[in-house]
Amino acid sequence: MSVLNHLAHAALITAAVLAAPAAHAQQHWPDKPIRFVVPYPPGGGTDVIARIVQERFQKELGQPIIIENRGGAAGSLGTDVVAKAASDGYTVLFTLSSHTINPSIYPKLPFNTVKDFEPVGTIASLPQILVANLQLPVANVAELIALAKAKPDSLSFASVGNGSPGHLAGELFKLRTGTKMTHIPYRGGGPAVTDVLGGQVPLLWVSIPAAAQFVKTGKLKALAVSTAKRSAAFPDVPTMQEAGVADFEVDSWYAMFVPAKTPKPIIDKLNAALNTIVREPDIRAKLLAQGSEGVGGTPAALGAVVKVELARWSGLAKEANLKAD
Repeated sequence: MSVLNHLAHAALITAAVLAAPAAHAQQHWPDKPIRFVVPYPPGGGTDVIARIVQERFQKELGQPIIIENRGGAAGSLGTDVVAKAASDGYTVLFTLSSHTINPSIYPKLPFNTVKDFEPVGTIASLPQILVANLQLPVANVAELIALAKAKPDSLSFASVGNGSPGHLAGELFKLRTGTKMTHIPYRGGGPAVTDVLGGQVPLLWVSIPAAAQFVKTGKLKALAVSTAKRSAAFPDVPTMQEAGVADFEVDSWYAMFVPAKTPKPIIDKLNAALNTIVREPDIRAKLLAQGSEGVGGTPAALGAVVKVELARWSGLAKEANLKAD
């Protein structure tokens, strides 16, 4: 055997030896607990949805699912944790559609939304809901617009943070109605709801799960939802378009991503578990009770949504001069 052939043969053996543990790890994944990083505090919509499916993921994957709340910067802090995690399937990003909004709001994110992640699948889609403190003297959107125009800059609205769908909805509302309000960003839906209940902030745009129980118990007033059709969970709450605000639509979703270069067999196992779970009647009922609808689908379908929305929100951010406060 020539020296070149010997070297080539040795290289092939080395590659095979190195590949064997990786192939074994993929075949036997998962063999330890999996971390779901929720980039928002407990009590917010993303956290609520993650906990609805947590137990079923444990059953499907045969390992404990540990939910780790890492709130801050409209999801960017927790998202960065996943971007820098090992690509072994044991760290999963469970996030909101702010994932595609943040690049238009924050000029220097510590990660690349497309290159640093692999999509797994979409858990659910849902509207944002505009709710008000009971002391705010408005009963509907028309009265809110009238009050905001009569007293410019006197009202404020909370959201789960800069770049969140709620932030986007609030800024779009200002743009479409010609009103002036101050955005108050929070670190998540739980803290934002608490302050609106307490009267520190009069208005809140948030995912329905974070506010659902307080609307149902009469502790918050629901004025409108952000989608083109009404929420099945709150059929009596009008859409913003029905309330008289034309060209207004903001959809939001919850989805799962893993770090870039995560092996496809692992992504496929996660996706299969996701699709099994969101088809189950009891899970769909629990999601619906929170105002969301189970989705499912392929990693490619979620990847396509990400690319479309990155372009869409970039255009809207420019139109509304949307930026982090």
